[in-house]
Amino acid sequence: MWTFGCFPKVPSYLLRRAVLGSRALPPRRRSSLLVRPSPSCSHPVRAAPLGLPQPCSVGFRLHCRTLRKNAKFTVDVPETPVTTADIKQYLRSKEIPFRDGYSCLQAPTFFREDRSPGLVVGPERDSFALFIDKTTGRFLCVETLVEGSWEDLQDCLEVMQKEGCNFIRPDVLLGYPESQEQREERESQLLEAQRIYSSSLALSELPEEDAQLAKTMFGISRISNATLNRFGVRFFKPTKSLVFPWFRTRDVSLQGIKLLSARTDEDSVIYTDVTIPRPAAYQNLFGLPLIGHKDAEVVLTGREVDTLAVSQVTGLPSLALPRGVASLPPALLPYLEQFRRVTLWLGGDLRAWEASKIFSRKLGLRRCSLVRPGEHQPCPNEALARGKNLARILKAAIPAAHKSIVSFRQLREDVYGELANTEQVAGVKWTRFPELNKLLKGHRKGELTVFTGPTGSGKTTFISEFALDLCMQGVNTLWGSFEINNVRLAKIMLKQFSMQRLEESLQEYDIWADKFEDLPLYFMTFHGQQNIKTVLETMHHAVYLYDISHVVIDNLQFMMGQENISIDKFAIQDHIIGAFRTFATNNSCHVTLIIHPRKEEDDKDLQTASIFGSAKASQEADNVLILQEKKLVTSPGRRSLQG
Repeated sequence: MWTFGCFPKVPSYLLRRAVLGSRALPPRRRSSLLVRPSPSCSHPVRAAPLGLPQPCSVGFRLHCRTLRKNAKFTVDVPETPVTTADIKQYLRSKEIPFRDGYSCLQAPTFFREDRSPGLVVGPERDSFALFIDKTTGRFLCVETLVEGSWEDLQDCLEVMQKEGCNFIRPDVLLGYPESQEQREERESQLLEAQRIYSSSLALSELPEEDAQLAKTMFGISRISNATLNRFGVRFFKPTKSLVFPWFRTRDVSLQGIKLLSARTDEDSVIYTDVTIPRPAAYQNLFGLPLIGHKDAEVVLTGREVDTLAVSQVTGLPSLALPRGVASLPPALLPYLEQFRRVTLWLGGDLRAWEASKIFSRKLGLRRCSLVRPGEHQPCPNEALARGKNLARILKAAIPAAHKSIVSFRQLREDVYGELANTEQVAGVKWTRFPELNKLLKGHRKGELTVFTGPTGSGKTTFISEFALDLCMQGVNTLWGSFEINNVRLAKIMLKQFSMQRLEESLQEYDIWADKFEDLPLYFMTFHGQQNIKTVLETMHHAVYLYDISHVVIDNLQFMMGQENISIDKFAIQDHIIGAFRTFATNNSCHVTLIIHPRKEEDDKDLQTASIFGSAKASQEADNVLILQEKKLVTSPGRRSLQG
């Protein structure tokens, strides 16, 4: 289960006002300029050598509020979403050359001391080190690791133009204050990673019997010691874990590790992994230091052991995604731009197949090929163990791009896959609500669930635990709570997560908050009446950034007040429900929509017809859940769920 940490926010207009004075433009939005650990490269900033032109330097230090360690990440979007055409037009207006890539635009970086935005020295690839995401406009300089929003990039260019500078020194944007707690935690994590890795042994250094036992435990008997050594994989004896390192590509220094452990459960082996640093900061594309600048093809896998198998057998460049099939963070896309062909072989089940199709949209459909899971095409490591021809499987990968019209021949394998994997097709099972599994079979992507119940019956309380159950199993979840604020909602969910009254056990708060923070859970910042267009833009933004697969909207009535009051309210509701239905289908994302019921007599059960509005809500929905409440005189009453 994965989530992202919170980064300090800095108003970009401060940068403009510091240089432009009172003529500074009004702030467009609150944004952030930040530096993060990177899988590609990282090196200390050095002062400009004597005799070279001095870069633009802003005469103040940026300050920001230190966020609480346990703060949950909220999802927000720019007031005016940027388009690829807008980005290109702006770069041309500033006479900045750029290359049109698959998911990013590449431009010469001005966060260096030997380049100017309008000057390209030599044909080398590194001169174009600034990557701009074509979907969000966020930028990343892979040499200095400066990162920010599209508005931040425009601010920097405005400052340079005003001051007559050709570049900005990176340390201007690296000067963020760091709390002592954050610094100590970062340093302790790095020291812990270095301690574990230095005390681990290469499998070739273990006694032959112990090495063979370790390989058998993790199912890598066919992986040679030479391959393990080339990737730097080691064995940590105290916890009997495989250690996968996260190296920087330039100085090959250790930046983090992933520990993979195995335990037996009856007749099966269960694998668990722990990352240092925590998942929020773990951005390791395993195998990246071995990629050459001229490599034009890569195989992406969902596990490190699969990358080892592909590399050993085929000799092709291969990378393992840090979050497996759960997410492909857009921050990793710049490091994949050099490849003209990307083959996604993420696993051997339907979840891996669905993730492959979603990730290929981010990477660019025209360069992606997908390995379809099946009996004869399992995950790479299993295929190696079973003596399969991995090169042949890769050659049979199908193009991700498809035409608008297909024949049954093209659908044949998909149909067979659903028939052969009925449990996986049913979706993710609930662990806290086993009766729901009998009712709905599971939670499936691409569906719309309508949930209703009497006022005060506990709709939000139930649906929060309903979504939390799935989130704890790795379902990336986005909450849109328009009725109660995020602090109150997070408090409810944290108490449900810990299954105790934390107000009576405050000494345990940080323990549970740290665990809760690692869930793939995000919140919209909206509260009260909202426009459906703005909400949908935020949902699209979250799906792209965090691979959201479950959106909860509480509730529909808070989006009806922002629409044209001259239009019939039932027509407005039908339009909103239709928009959510389309979003769920097109984005392979489950939408749970809470709708208040009509006023009914207290002694009558709610029916499908009790849902407020026209019949479109129940017609468009794949699932309709009704929370029934029986009010009693001598007790609080009874609640039941009807589907």
